[in-house]
Amino acid sequence: MVEDRTFLGPLELTNDRWGVGDAARPDAHWVEFRPDGLYQHEPDSEGQLIPWSRVMNGIWITWGKHARNTNSRGQYTLKGMVATRDGGWMHTTLRHPYEDHQLRFDQHTRLYRAVDALRLESLLRQLTTEGKLHLLGDPEWVGRAAAYLAGGKNRWITSRALRQVTAEAMAAAGPGSP
Repeated sequence: MVEDRTFLGPLELTNDRWGVGDAARPDAHWVEFRPDGLYQHEPDSEGQLIPWSRVMNGIWITWGKHARNTNSRGQYTLKGMVATRDGGWMHTTLRHPYEDHQLRFDQHTRLYRAVDALRLESLLRQLTTEGKLHLLGDPEWVGRAAAYLAGGKNRWITSRALRQVTAEAMAAAGPGSP
């Protein structure tokens, strides 16, 4: 098993659970990857489960206080870090019924490297495209993929380079559990 406090941008392993956002804060919004789907944790709420089968297209991430900031993918510092500290959103389109859906997450106190956030988003998109989004419910598989993607320099990267490193990470992570 990958050790706790392993992370890839906002994706982090805490108490054997992978999630996007700060799961350690009791009053935080965060999204947990479960075997049966994405689970939105919210303060003063039982939360909400989105089954993997409902996710229709890729999942993309935006930064900011409001989900409607979809035109702006975020601001980054000159050192290649995510600039905003207001939290983030995972966006997707769901089927049955069709709807655009946003899952909120609160950021950790640590800064996120832009390249890590882009690699995470590329992984989410590639898994959706290949019909393998359910692999996010396998903590061992996510750990291997995240460990592969977390390396590398923080520099400008192309869409092609993102697709290539994501394909390599998925191959390195293996088939996952059934």
